[in-house]
Amino acid sequence: MSELNTVSLVTIVAEIALKARLAKDLKQLGVSGYTVTAANGEGPRNRRAGDVDGGNIMIQCLVSRELSVSIMNHLEAEYFENYAIVAWVSAAEVIRKERYS
Repeated sequence: MSELNTVSLVTIVAEIALKARLAKDLKQLGVSGYTVTAANGEGPRNRRAGDVDGGNIMIQCLVSRELSVSIMNHLEAEYFENYAIVAWVSAAEVIRKERYS
């Protein structure tokens, strides 16, 4: 097996209404690819309007550490105060590190 390299896995859970805007922002920040899946659950604010109007989404992308910091700073500046959104960064081991910006 090839050598494993560490990259950052950014996970964002948000109301589905933000899907297109978040995707556009991620691309503008330099993310080359991402995965979107349906998500549901409950947080400190309990159920949100998004739960009724289509639910939540989870967006995940594998990126460099530097890009993960840029993404988190952008989310904090543009989304955290006014939207039902949570995000975190985890370490991930991958082959072909060069594929992840």
